[in-house]
Amino acid sequence: MEFKPANNIQDLQYFGEFGGVNPSISDSSTYTFLSAKTMFDTFEGNADGCYLYSRHSSPSNLYLGEALAAMEGTETATVTASGMGAITPVLMQLCEAGEHIVSSRTIYGGTYAFLKNFAPRLGINTSFVDITKLNVVEAAITPKTKVLYCESVSNPLLEVADIKGLAELAKKHNLKLVVDNTFSPLSISPAKLGADIVIHSLTKFINGSSDTVGGVVCGTQEFIDQLRNVNDGAAMLLGSTMDSLRSASVLKNLRTLHIRMQQHSHNASYLASKFEKDGLKTVYPGLVSHPSHILFKSMMNDKYGFGGMLTIDVGSLDKANALMELMQERNLGYLAVSLGFYKTLFSAPGSSTSSEIPEEEQAEMGLSDGLIRFSIGLDADIERTYKMMKACMIELNILEAELA
Repeated sequence: MEFKPANNIQDLQYFGEFGGVNPSISDSSTYTFLSAKTMFDTFEGNADGCYLYSRHSSPSNLYLGEALAAMEGTETATVTASGMGAITPVLMQLCEAGEHIVSSRTIYGGTYAFLKNFAPRLGINTSFVDITKLNVVEAAITPKTKVLYCESVSNPLLEVADIKGLAELAKKHNLKLVVDNTFSPLSISPAKLGADIVIHSLTKFINGSSDTVGGVVCGTQEFIDQLRNVNDGAAMLLGSTMDSLRSASVLKNLRTLHIRMQQHSHNASYLASKFEKDGLKTVYPGLVSHPSHILFKSMMNDKYGFGGMLTIDVGSLDKANALMELMQERNLGYLAVSLGFYKTLFSAPGSSTSSEIPEEEQAEMGLSDGLIRFSIGLDADIERTYKMMKACMIELNILEAELA
């Protein structure tokens, strides 16, 4: 049967304790018990429906986690204080000193920095590979490898991972496939394609209003219980707990995600097609020219399109900066990192969100100085937006010619 993630969110029914259409917010850090025996059982993880301490879990966090697990088609989920607060505990839970990770070379700069610079201090080493080449991925696997790590659609180069192929490799070598699905919520469902664990930065499209930082880990009940274990659970002991008020806020925004993703994708597809016809070096998975266009199409859920992220390469950092400053001046969006906002956001990732990656490695993976990453907004009149963006580009080209 076709998987319909938005229906799974829609079908959840939560009532507040006083009959409210939104669940009541649990504004407590600690919880009382009617008996000492129940407190002991809860510490041991043997008292369903009882809450101990909000660093471990809270009703508000469980509501959001349940909704996100339904969206991704996993048994359960746990929410965290940030996307990195989801990624790092997962990798530390799965790997011990002396073990190894095979990761995509094009990933979010913070994840790259953790794997390259911090994890070795824990005795965990990483091989960074071209995730689009399964033979290269398999060649990097060693007897010490425990995890294959990738992003469904990579940040910022928009490479697309063959999740089914990677899942087969993971199963063959007894590894866990961990997929960051931040760029493609609803469009791609990694768990349904064989991923073991799915991560999101809730900060981005899922929340959608650039007012909250959060993350989620979606997986089996067994693995989430391990993360939350009071004795050796990485999520529990590292303390990346999401605040209940923020959980309630994200849950409310989650309900409109399907509508927003349709508009983000529609607008990004329109602009990408126009930019490419204008001769700009444009990367967008929805373009037939994208090397993984057919792969993305084979994995995607109906209706939600190819996502709201695209890149163009204008040739130099100076030109990229000048164009972004002009677009912000003309109210076409904001020169800002992050993504998933109602306004378009643009940045030069080589000097911002991917700046943790050394310049020589940026060059090797194809991340140039002139690359601009766009998170396309919810503009109601995308044709007008395109005309205004094109006018900015023409203005800059004229100025550049005059100065030459």
